[in-house]
Amino acid sequence: MSIDTVFTHKMWNDHELSKMVDGGIPFPMLSDPGGKIGKLYGVYDEDLGLDVRGRFIIDPDGVIQAMEVLSPPVGRNVSEAIRQIQAFQHVRQSNGTEACPSGWKPGKPTLKPGEDLVGNVWNVWKVDNAFD
Repeated sequence: MSIDTVFTHKMWNDHELSKMVDGGIPFPMLSDPGGKIGKLYGVYDEDLGLDVRGRFIIDPDGVIQAMEVLSPPVGRNVSEAIRQIQAFQHVRQSNGTEACPSGWKPGKPTLKPGEDLVGNVWNVWKVDNAFD
């Protein structure tokens, strides 16, 4: 979502994104003229009339689970966003009985929160697991 018009989004997708992603991006881009939504999320810069780059992961219950706000010269990491969404989905499916540590990817070990884990995370979650 950005303050750009749907026409600007279409041009950007057709002439830029489609050259980076075969067929363009597979989701709709939303337009927020005037920054109404950006203001609600605290990413609209009134002085510039622009949204700063923000990413919000919102669960099915409408609760913000993660957010990242970057200044325009720094790009976002789509792979990390997807990894985080997968981790939030995994935790939700486990009904909170599992936690996904930093760097977790599907198929990798999770943590089981509880008293036994306190002081023993290093024993369960070794560096080898974190960066595969």
